[in-house]
Amino acid sequence: MRHTSSRIAKGIAIVAAVLLCGGSALRAQLLEDERNTIDVVKRTKNSVVFITNIGLVRDWFFNEEKVARGSGSGFVWDDQGHIVTNFHVIEDGVEFSVMLPNQEQRQAKLVGKEESKDIAVLRIQGDLKGLSPVKAGSSTDLQVGQKVVAIGNPFGFDYTVTTGIVSALGRKMLGAGGVTIRDIVQTDASINPGNSGGPLLNSSAELIGMNTMIFSPSGASSGLGFAIPVDTIKKIVPQLILFGRVTKPGLPVTLLSDDYAQRFGIQGRGVAIVEVPASGEANRAGLTGIGRDRRGYYVLGDVITAIDEAKVTSYDDLFGALENRKIGDVVTLTLLRDGKTRKVKLTLVRSE
Repeated sequence: MRHTSSRIAKGIAIVAAVLLCGGSALRAQLLEDERNTIDVVKRTKNSVVFITNIGLVRDWFFNEEKVARGSGSGFVWDDQGHIVTNFHVIEDGVEFSVMLPNQEQRQAKLVGKEESKDIAVLRIQGDLKGLSPVKAGSSTDLQVGQKVVAIGNPFGFDYTVTTGIVSALGRKMLGAGGVTIRDIVQTDASINPGNSGGPLLNSSAELIGMNTMIFSPSGASSGLGFAIPVDTIKKIVPQLILFGRVTKPGLPVTLLSDDYAQRFGIQGRGVAIVEVPASGEANRAGLTGIGRDRRGYYVLGDVITAIDEAKVTSYDDLFGALENRKIGDVVTLTLLRDGKTRKVKLTLVRSE
């Protein structure tokens, strides 16, 4: 009887040992890439938030009511409570509710926005204990094929993680106001409605982009996701925090929008100057805007066809040519007037 009990006890011990070793073996079976993904998630678990946009609607009697317009994601930028997200996530909102990683709801105020880059900054109120700012990396050295991790709140499912690779670099997408957002990162990491504004991270848990949009006929992820590069975010966000808007360089003249270019027969051929200030560098250089002839018809003055070596066929081209310039830089304009071309140097000023 004792012999039988001893054998049973040994058997139980062996089974327990096998199960224990088996559990360790299962843990050991995690691939290096899987362990890395888990590490990235753990390091950023207190950095991603869920944003609800609350707007006003009016009924037939002009009574106003606050309703949720939509939702998206965001990430903690610094230890001052600033949250970075997409402009289209907060567009037309009057109030913003932010759900923290611990499921606590906070109110947030809009600090600043840059529509042309689809970037906005909110600031949450209250205690910031437990929140961790993301670590900003670089997008200049990204390589096609490298691993990325996307975190966000698709369809309202908070803190969802997807992985993929950088599928392409240098993409262009049309942003707000008809201005192209350049150098966008393309990824095959699943991005769905609600992911907008969430971080795209590399394997070191560094921010390399902000998930912004998808290309899909159905409206759901189809393997074509796009993120604003972190280098653009690093340039825009500090200005929004300090000034509430972005200080941009521009030309000291008034320009014709693309909407009216077709009326003057110059669509796709350049950007017309509408008005030149009576005093200033542009006037001294002899630039001329749109005027009227003796019969009262509008006539073109100077049309900008290039800035330095960059060809200008539209306002979007002009915006792109000035995007990486600074206020005070001197540029060379190629101008067309009455079939004749000439070049003029102008100093860039603060764009209003």
